[in-house]
Amino acid sequence: MRTLNKLQPWALFLLRLTVGVAMVYHSYGKVYSAEGFHSGHYLAALEHFNDFVVTLGLPRWLGDISTVTEFVGGTSLIFGLLTRFWAFLITGNMLIALITVNYHGGYRGSEYTLALIAMSLMLVSAGSGSLSLDRKFGFS
Repeated sequence: MRTLNKLQPWALFLLRLTVGVAMVYHSYGKVYSAEGFHSGHYLAALEHFNDFVVTLGLPRWLGDISTVTEFVGGTSLIFGLLTRFWAFLITGNMLIALITVNYHGGYRGSEYTLALIAMSLMLVSAGSGSLSLDRKFGFS
């Protein structure tokens, strides 16, 4: 058991990294449009996502909140900064995605979202671990 306990910081680091990279990857297309910044319309990708959010019957501003949560929150999780806060917001974001988008596919269409919810909840309860900026700055 002592050997496994010594691996806990690395396990939390890997968990943070997995959720963080998944969130940044998932939100990248919402932040940066396929044309890049050459189109002259810097917020085109975000506006496109917000249009999709409206089709779900949700307020347009939730698209902005979702994108910030996924991109900034994911980046923060990678570095272990304000981990519990961002993991909590990501959990809520993924619950909304599960309810509004993924439920149509049953379990098969929801398993990835459910896994992200479970991993985010683990980070909410366990924190960032010792290999994080939270620990360095005294936030955990």
